Amino acid sequence: MKKKSKLRIIPLGGLGEVGKNMLVIEYGEHILVIDAGLMFPEDEMLGIDLVLPDFSYLKENRDKIEAIILTHGHEDHIGALPYVLRDIKVPIYGTKLTLGLVQVKLEEYGLDDIDMRVIDTKKPLKIGPFKLEFARVCHSIPDGFGIAIHTPQGIIVHSGDFKFDQTPIDGIRTDYNKFAAFGKKKILVLLSDSTNSELCGHTHSEREVGETLYEIFQEAPNRVVVASFSSHLHRIQQVIDVSNLTNKKIAITGRSMQNNVSIAADLGYLRIPEGMIIDVEEAGSFTPREVVILCTGSQGEPLSALARMASHDHKHIQIEQGDTVVISARPVPGNEKSVSRTIDQLFKKGATVFYQSISGVHVSGHAAREELKMMMNLVSPKYFIPIHGEYRHLKHHADIANEIGIPSENILIIENGDVVEFDKGKAEINEKVSAGVVLVDGLGVGDIGDIVLRDRQLLSTDGVVVVVVGINVQNGELVNGPEIISRGFVYMKEAEELIEEAREQVQAVFEHTSKEHITDWSVLKSDVRSALGRFLYAKTKRRPMIMPIIVEV
Repeated sequence: MKKKSKLRIIPLGGLGEVGKNMLVIEYGEHILVIDAGLMFPEDEMLGIDLVLPDFSYLKENRDKIEAIILTHGHEDHIGALPYVLRDIKVPIYGTKLTLGLVQVKLEEYGLDDIDMRVIDTKKPLKIGPFKLEFARVCHSIPDGFGIAIHTPQGIIVHSGDFKFDQTPIDGIRTDYNKFAAFGKKKILVLLSDSTNSELCGHTHSEREVGETLYEIFQEAPNRVVVASFSSHLHRIQQVIDVSNLTNKKIAITGRSMQNNVSIAADLGYLRIPEGMIIDVEEAGSFTPREVVILCTGSQGEPLSALARMASHDHKHIQIEQGDTVVISARPVPGNEKSVSRTIDQLFKKGATVFYQSISGVHVSGHAAREELKMMMNLVSPKYFIPIHGEYRHLKHHADIANEIGIPSENILIIENGDVVEFDKGKAEINEKVSAGVVLVDGLGVGDIGDIVLRDRQLLSTDGVVVVVVGINVQNGELVNGPEIISRGFVYMKEAEELIEEAREQVQAVFEHTSKEHITDWSVLKSDVRSALGRFLYAKTKRRPMIMPIIVEV
């Protein structure tokens, strides 16, 4: 009898953070990848556009990869695909809506030769040694699912992003029966979404937002502007439904919002009454009370449609006195300041603003504590691994698992890169693979690292001082300079005395350097940086970046 290989579960992203979800399921010479998401940069990641998981482990093992399975169409689950698929060409599996969103994204990156396969969640799927069964879940985007992955070592259940909404907008509830059926098959391990593990009780139904929106739309004296995630199709459907009930037209602005509404409508995931959608340019031909503007910008993004409207920088629409603005989303961790800044701008323009902390204009798409308990009780796993969340979310979720009776030794709080091995029903963490971040800056992917970010942070806090000198290479004498240029450190016209003293410090370095060493540029530059750095810190308590430039004369 052939000996079974060990089953390995390796998170490459999504643990200890919110976003860039990517999970590897490995058995022998076969790998299944669950999701390929991105994360948006934190404030200190200056100039960075996107944050991707480090998928070097996948590149090293590309011949083993059978497929990438996408649980749903949010950016934190599909956003890294264009970058992954440049290096790794494998089949992509997802539901119809998810693949529709992916296709548009891949076309933007010139990837039009990808093998995409639609999942029918009612039918099991065989991929290599893995048999997959799917269970529909409620989330803030349609067509999401959880998965039971049958392997020779046991069954893994991956919850996907979910909540138990009893009155979902599209009528498709999280499939209790399917998860309960999984639970009757002796589940080896459950991996479950931890995003809302801090929140007690149950997450409110999406329909409650619709009731709040109806009240706001009814009472709004002029235009209503609604900012939401462009992928939150259930929220968009509610805006459409309430606009229809209150006899309003909808103008859409923001490229991702326009694209997603168009894709979802074409695929039948949005129900839009005929004649309801108007061009943004047409909005001025209707009375303000008849118009709803649906836009991007719920996270305070400076280039989003809402931010441009608030700063009077939008081509067609500006926020005016008497407008009503609804920010129908919760700030993603790290975006709180930019959202607050946008809200302040909107109030200054004379708008009435509704947002989550003062109004019921948003509910989460993730399960709270009682729903997390229900998922565990339905699945009844031997082992439990919390996923999707910062460390405190994982810890709270682990505590919940302990509350319902899963032994502490069977609850594994792991980090990105940890390798969990299962053999004969037992789990061990014995190894770690590379699982950091890949930073995207413009066209550069992965060429920005910690050192460059540290330099950018230094430049943003204390500025830069450039020291230019000309040296005669024949005799080592100082011919020109030192000239000192300040950018972001001091205003030179108001700091002439400091600049002159700094010149003297640099000149002293040259005077004390022997003739035979003065042409060793690396040593000379280091000496200039050290001497000038000490002097400037003593005078200003600031540490600018110091860049010596030596010109051979």
